[in-house]
Amino acid sequence: MRPAEGCSPEGAQRIPGNGYAWATSCPPCALAVIAVLLAISCTYAQEYPHKSIRLIVPLAPGGGNDTAARVVGHKLGEALGQQVVVDNRPGGGSVIASEIVARAPADGHTLYLFSTNVTVAPALQKKLSFDTIRDFAPITRLTIAPGALIVHPSLPVKTVKDVIALAKAKPGQIAFGSAGLGSGSHLGGELFNMLAGVKLLHVPYKGSALATASVLGGETSVAFTNPIGALPHIKAGRLRMIAVTTAQRWPLLPELPTIAESGVPGYEIMIWNGLAAPAATPRLVLDRLHRELMRILAMQDVNELLASDGSRTWPESPQAFAAFVKYEVEKWMKVIAQARITAS
Repeated sequence: MRPAEGCSPEGAQRIPGNGYAWATSCPPCALAVIAVLLAISCTYAQEYPHKSIRLIVPLAPGGGNDTAARVVGHKLGEALGQQVVVDNRPGGGSVIASEIVARAPADGHTLYLFSTNVTVAPALQKKLSFDTIRDFAPITRLTIAPGALIVHPSLPVKTVKDVIALAKAKPGQIAFGSAGLGSGSHLGGELFNMLAGVKLLHVPYKGSALATASVLGGETSVAFTNPIGALPHIKAGRLRMIAVTTAQRWPLLPELPTIAESGVPGYEIMIWNGLAAPAATPRLVLDRLHRELMRILAMQDVNELLASDGSRTWPESPQAFAAFVKYEVEKWMKVIAQARITAS
């Protein structure tokens, strides 16, 4: 770009291959550059997306988080006129998936399903190649759901107090399965250990469906998992549900007590997920994604599909979601330090 009329070359800095870049000491040029950049940004946002969108999920297929990604991703693809491809990348307590997204082009064609394990990673692993707060742009939460304490029928327990008594009698011998290191189901068990004064043995799996299957098969005895996914097995007598993990009783399961009211005061774990993008994604693209997601999360069929999996939609502003992510990171920093949980 050539200097605007009235600007001298002294107000510009030569950049090889780019002509002149104009400093703020040349106001007309600065305004012209801003106008051009805004025009380019607006054009890009209007044309977005121009190819399929990749939605990275840091967990294996199956389970509530994966379901939310697929239900919302399908609707988002319809709204944007491009396919949204769900790409499951489990492993490393979400670190593998986070690295993929942090390195991806910030053009709106790569999205990330945030969940508890993403906000736990900074506390578990000190040398990360990304920053959970700075390197991602939260768009909105999608769903929230309760967890539930489930046990294999062979375990001689019917209440939370029974579980505590058995765990104290057999320290380190009662195993609980989780959806992976740093997942909500992992932290649910570790928080239970810490607040109840017991030692359940953690066995990580690649996804909540596999963790539930481990209890069904007798590989583990206990799990902190999505209650709706376990209901068919509960009704068939293959699993027993003891309590929910939320601070208050869940409306869909009002007969189940909370862990907090059953002898572990202060216990609370909420299953949640949301969408984010690489931090440098253009604001106009993020705004469009947010608008479409607000419309999708208000759809009756979407709410019914997610409710069948035990979840409630939870649309919110990018600012509110960003504040929640920051809160979660700080909370798990404290809990993990106190419980002395490590990634090894």
